[in-house]
Amino acid sequence: MSKIEVDAITQQSGTTLTVGGGACKTATVDATTVTIGRSGGTVALASGASQTGFGREGSVDWQTGSIKTATFTAVSGEGYFINQGSQITANLPAGSAGAIVAFSDYARNFATYNLLVSPNGSEKIGGVAQDAELNVNGQSATFVYVDATKGWVNVQNAEDTETGVPPFVAATGGTITEDGNFKVHTFTGPGTFEVTKLSPTPANNFVDYMIIGGGGGGGYDPGAPTPDGGRGGGGGAGGYRESPGALTSYTASPLGASPAAALPVSVTSFPVTVGAGATSQVPTTRGSESIFSSITSAGGGNGGVGQPSPTDRRPGTPGGSGGGSGTYAGAGSIGNGNTPPVSPPQGNNGGLGVEGSPAYGAGGGGGAGAVGSNGSQPLAGPGGAGTTSGITGSPVTRAGGGGGATQAAAPTAGTGGPGGGGAGAALACAPSSGVAGTANTGSGGGGSGGLNFGGPGGNGGSGIVVIRYQFQ
Repeated sequence: MSKIEVDAITQQSGTTLTVGGGACKTATVDATTVTIGRSGGTVALASGASQTGFGREGSVDWQTGSIKTATFTAVSGEGYFINQGSQITANLPAGSAGAIVAFSDYARNFATYNLLVSPNGSEKIGGVAQDAELNVNGQSATFVYVDATKGWVNVQNAEDTETGVPPFVAATGGTITEDGNFKVHTFTGPGTFEVTKLSPTPANNFVDYMIIGGGGGGGYDPGAPTPDGGRGGGGGAGGYRESPGALTSYTASPLGASPAAALPVSVTSFPVTVGAGATSQVPTTRGSESIFSSITSAGGGNGGVGQPSPTDRRPGTPGGSGGGSGTYAGAGSIGNGNTPPVSPPQGNNGGLGVEGSPAYGAGGGGGAGAVGSNGSQPLAGPGGAGTTSGITGSPVTRAGGGGGATQAAAPTAGTGGPGGGGAGAALACAPSSGVAGTANTGSGGGGSGGLNFGGPGGNGGSGIVVIRYQFQ
């Protein structure tokens, strides 16, 4: 066997240079240098050179300059990043043995907008002549064409939602929605907020929150010995506590706490309690607390009733926001809000009921944003206004106080406070019922009205817990 060794080969004609194994030499082809390795060595192509006969090694060239946002046809040897706002299709090229293509979820939203991978004509994917579907956020897949029996085979599948350094908090629990780069966990009943991952950057390991206790019920005493168990005050809203949104870019209620109030979290499970609204038939009770981590929002106070029964139940009950007092309240008093006291205050006082024929207007329950109004002649007091937050991604008003009741005919009853407060009852000389506070707003129920014990007052609305944090 003979061999020829030269220091350089300069192309004289034609367009192809064929090189076998051997000692490491250099060939120059149209000013392009090719370094040739010995057997078991490496052959390196300089910039701009082309090659044949080497074959691919199961990799693709990722097309970083052409992010795909609409249906397209793939080319063998290329990988594509997909950034769609609706479902699109990637059409595979005609199959030939060794052809390879790959796809990756650029926007991390394949679960919302699936990528369909469609074979050419009657060709197959994994032995089946139909489209493949990529439907996991962060998914990547690489397909190689093997033969007519199996067609394109997925040789590498990744479901990776890592988003680079620094990562952010990851968690589960409640109903999860997204608002831009932020996740929102909404709890309308008891549950668990479980943190599964933290960021290596401590400043990212905080969550914002909105916590509202259960609302108080409208004043009503079915056991009163006199025919005046109605004409009750409005129930107070559940306590309202919120961090300011400084860490997670949303418009918080003006009642939000100082920026330092955003809560630090760790990899653990946080039980979540959502307070129930109070029934109107127990005038001295209040709604139940809502709790997340170290933050507790008290239930709203119930409204007082029209006259003393065995004990004086005319005063409103204290709570997150206080209940309004019933009529004949000269000896009664309002229900105090912000009970127990926290800073900033979690609620407001209820309004005062008044004595005076024929209307006997009861006071409205306190709301998160305003005190309940006093009763007057001939009107009952409206409930105090709630407050508005954009923590879920859009502005919503919650935690309004319930309206007070009156003995006079409509429209003299107190209206419910904005944010879900129930209206008080109004119907001369006949029982009538207050309106319940809206569920999952923590709003107070309206007071009961009429003589002969009145109808039932409105129950308080249940509370809510919302947690928000940056996830990408």
